[in-house]
Amino acid sequence: MRIDFITVLPDIVSPVLQTGMMKRAVDKGLCEYSVYDLHDFSQLKTQHIDDTPYGGGAGMVLSPDPLFRCIEHCKSLHTYDEIIFLTPDGEQLTQTLANTLSLSKNLLLISGRYKGIDQRVRDTFVTKEISIGDYVLTGGELPSLIVADAIIRLIPGVISDSESSLSDSFQDNLLDAPYYTKPATYRDMEVPSVLLSGNHKLIEEWKFQQSLGKTKLRRPDLLEKK
Repeated sequence: MRIDFITVLPDIVSPVLQTGMMKRAVDKGLCEYSVYDLHDFSQLKTQHIDDTPYGGGAGMVLSPDPLFRCIEHCKSLHTYDEIIFLTPDGEQLTQTLANTLSLSKNLLLISGRYKGIDQRVRDTFVTKEISIGDYVLTGGELPSLIVADAIIRLIPGVISDSESSLSDSFQDNLLDAPYYTKPATYRDMEVPSVLLSGNHKLIEEWKFQQSLGKTKLRRPDLLEKK
């Protein structure tokens, strides 16, 4: 898989891609990244990439020209399954959406800044708009990394234990059950005896009931989808 990033602040994105799971995916030959600095595609001597919005109002908007040039450059190198703009008014990121995107070969993630990007960029190039939640951040760099993380960890071979990602919260619209590890007793707190029983049928039933109870308490909306 290839994931390319367009950003005003590459110093936020690049270091994350060089650590942990993101780097491991590259080292294993399972993923490639490129980070494009939007300033490099400005034709102005000042390298400005934003301007005031038509119609008035506070804030600045990313200009169409550097974005058009940058996206066209990326498209000249690769054919993208999706060109994604990270925006609060986009489709909410879910595990189902991450599962679907993990099957892609090439993705382009556009990080907005300030008040957003010129609508003509969205109308011309963007094929999917994604939000990571009902709140506003100063830019799309962190959301783009969150989307990338959610996708990359699902690529077979990136995580050593492939079953781990398949049993995470939200994979079946249930929150995950509690986890325990050694020692069995810590500061007078005991691991539930069923987990020590060796009876896999009982253990799976316990996990399911724990997941169901937690979901009903914390995220009843997920049960409506199930």
